[in-house]
Amino acid sequence: MSTMDIHQILKKLPHRYPFLLVDRVVEFEKDVRIKAIKNVTINEPFFVGHFPIRPVMPGVLMLEAMAQASALLSFSSEDKEAQHDTLYYFVGIDNARFKRVVEPGDQLILESRIERAKAGIYKYAARALVGDELAVEAQLMCAVRKVPA
Repeated sequence: MSTMDIHQILKKLPHRYPFLLVDRVVEFEKDVRIKAIKNVTINEPFFVGHFPIRPVMPGVLMLEAMAQASALLSFSSEDKEAQHDTLYYFVGIDNARFKRVVEPGDQLILESRIERAKAGIYKYAARALVGDELAVEAQLMCAVRKVPA
């Protein structure tokens, strides 16, 4: 098992501020699973408009954070870095369930496990927790595709 700091993550993912939603990888098992962290702070740009009287992390961004962790799992398993001509697209979300509100000050623990990989299409079982509490879970499908010039 290995870890990744933000500098290694930036080499693997094309996302940048304000859309990079993974701060650190704390566990990685090649071709199997990943555990990563997103530190949620009041400085996130989405909190300005998403329930300003009671800031809550949008559910779609929790799913996006899980997808980014999943992409890190696949790219790291294949020992690939971000390429300017290749993107990792979300192609499906099944059985998404939101169980807990995520607020500023929370640390979102992102876990993803590869269920299937074939022809550049990946299926993951993913979840995000705050401490021991489940915040969201879903099955994610993503595809690696070349970007037309």
